[in-house]
Parts: sequence; structure tokens; C-alpha cells
Amino acid sequence: MPDDPANEHSSGERRAEIRGAAEDAGQRLDRTLQRHLPELSRTRFKQLILAGAVASEGVLQRDPAQRVQAGQHFIILLPEPADPVPVAQPMPLAIRFEDEHLIVIDKPAGLVVHPAPGNPEGTLVNALLAHCGASLAGIGGVRRPGIVHRLDKDTSGLLVVAKTEPAHRALSRDFAGRRIERAYGAFVWGVPVPTAGEITGNIGRSPSNRKKMAVVAIGRGRPAVTRYRVERRFDNHAALIECRLLTGRTHQIRVHLAHSGHPLIGDPVYGTRGGRAVARLGPAGAAISAFPRQALHARLLGFTHPATGEKLDKNRLYQ
Repeated sequence: MPDDPANEHSSGERRAEIRGAAEDAGQRLDRTLQRHLPELSRTRFKQLILAGAVASEGVLQRDPAQRVQAGQHFIILLPEPADPVPVAQPMPLAIRFEDEHLIVIDKPAGLVVHPAPGNPEGTLVNALLAHCGASLAGIGGVRRPGIVHRLDKDTSGLLVVAKTEPAHRALSRDFAGRRIERAYGAFVWGVPVPTAGEITGNIGRSPSNRKKMAVVAIGRGRPAVTRYRVERRFDNHAALIECRLLTGRTHQIRVHLAHSGHPLIGDPVYGTRGGRAVARLGPAGAAISAFPRQALHARLLGFTHPATGEKLDKNRLYQ
């Protein structure tokens, strides 16, 4: 292999570049690479370093324990992930609507939408392949057949899946064009003031934790808007609110609510210890504190049927 991996860039690899930050100075190389590229484990970066896939200033870096200097530039050749073909796995599905073009599922909390590292099977995609048969395979892509939008693993609620290529294209366009109506029920710590309004703020990777999203400065991330209104309050400890998305960013509701000071009850990533302490003060505190997951449910999904033009909305898909 050449001294600089940038000189050998096969179709099965992608090139990444990082520059050591001030906080990286003196840190191990494998740890630094994993901090900047959290989609891969530290063990995987150690393997890549030993395999000669990491270079700095044209020199291969062969020692995972090498100490990084601030401002040091690295080029990494990352192997493209294989596209494993999901297998059909019969699982019970809560079907709210289905025809030959699409299917709407009430996804339970705890179910991952599509296979990914750490969740290669037992996902909604695996169940849909068993339910829909071979006709679903490959719709919109091999790894995520039929999927046009997602819900977090621990978020429950309504999700539409395309069963044909034309339906997948049309639904994808409508999601991108913000023509899909979505509303979520969320239990949050405290009671938002005012009781109705908009939460705005660009969402991007957290500068302090690359595995999390955060509201970031203007000019970074992507614009995001969440509308909310309080439906019920539980003293001053918690509230049930409805959230409607004007944009669809990763973890948008969870990030915006946490940024506003009212994170989701049960959210292990964006929740706060302070919120839990407040909730325990009142009579509803024990029940609130015991909630086993992030309290977010996709209760409304409204869209135009891509084949019939019929409006499918709260009259048929509301929970």
C-alpha cells in the first residue's frame, strides 16, 4: 500500500479527514479518531490503524497508542459498510391501514425500524418482509426496504411504509416537501410557559458529545421548528403536550424540549436529574419517575395517498 492512503482509494472505501483539536493533544490516536467519527468503535479504529488505513502528512500511522498533536491532520480510509439483505422474520404487527401501495404501522416502543450495527435482525423491516412477502424487498433500497421515515427505538406510534417504488418516491417527496402532517404526544418535566408556542433552533451534532444532537449556533446544523401546546398539567411537576413538526431533524422533539428546559420524561439521553428530583415532590411523582422509557408517542400521521389521492388523516390514523 502507498505511504499515503489517499493515493489508493478503491470503490469499496470512503475517505475521511480530521484535524486534531486542542482537547485531542496527548490523546491516543485510536481514541481521537473514535471521538471524531463515533459511528465506528475504538476497536475498529485500532484495526484500521494496524492495517495501514490511517496516514498523517503522507506517513502511515501504525501505532494505535500514538499520541496526537493539536492541529495534526489525518486521512482515514474507511471501508464502505456492506449492504446486508434483511431476512423475513414473522412478528406481530399492529396495522392501522394497508392496501397494495402502503401500510401504516403502530410501532411499539423498543422496536428498531431497520437493521443497523447492533440490531441486525428483529426489526420492523424484518417483520414487514415476512408480512408483505418478496414484493417489498428492495423498495427504496436494500437495507431499508419501504422505509420513508423513522421513529426512535423507544418512541412508539404511527409510521407509514411504502410497498411499491412509485409510492416510495411520492411519500419521500412529501416528507421532504413538509406536506406530511405529524403530531406527537409527549410527557415532559415541568410545565412549559407559555402554554403554546414554537421552539426554534438549528440542530446539529453536539460539540461536546458527538453521539448526541444539540441546538447549535446559527450557521451550523440545520434549521428546525417544533410547535407545541400544553394539553394537561400535573401540578407544576409535569405536563402532557402535543408537538407538531415543521421540520424533521434527528431527535428534533427530544432536543428542542430539552433545550427549552422541559425534557421528555424517561429520556435517557436528553433528560435531566433535576427534572426527576422535581417530579418526586408531588403526589404524581412516583408514577412519573417510574415511567420506563422516553414518553413520546407519534399519535397523528396525515398524508395524501400516493396512488388514490385520498387524504389519510386523523379520521383514520389518529390515536
